[in-house]
Amino acid sequence: MIRRFPENNFFERASIHLHVPEGATPKDGPSAGITMATSLLSLALDKSLPPTVAMTGELTLTGKVLKIGGLKEKTIAAKRSGVDTVIFPAGNQPDWDELPENVKQGVRGIPVEWYEQIPPLLGLVEPGTWQLRPWETVTRPIEK
Repeated sequence: MIRRFPENNFFERASIHLHVPEGATPKDGPSAGITMATSLLSLALDKSLPPTVAMTGELTLTGKVLKIGGLKEKTIAAKRSGVDTVIFPAGNQPDWDELPENVKQGVRGIPVEWYEQIPPLLGLVEPGTWQLRPWETVTRPIEK
């Protein structure tokens, strides 16, 4: 955020708590990483996300999007909910390719390897302007 939007101090002002409780819907693994990061970015930029896009993928601290399990089940659930685009880890491309045609019909699959690919896909930033390098650290003093 600091590098791309230096005037935006949303995360310095906001108090955010993410809670993913145990409940009726079983959850297994870290596959909501890119979804949570994208939701926070959308909030910080005050830009809505397309309601017909779903995403799944583990997100590392360096921005790498890692393979997840259950792509078939997640795609079926997304399709039933009216989703027409599914963003998933590039490591799951073989899983996507093996999905039955009736599952993929009407759903565009977009494989991503790095998180920086996602914001431009969703219209959160202009294409070509969102490139992160994990080894570059940018900091600024916290304003009170």
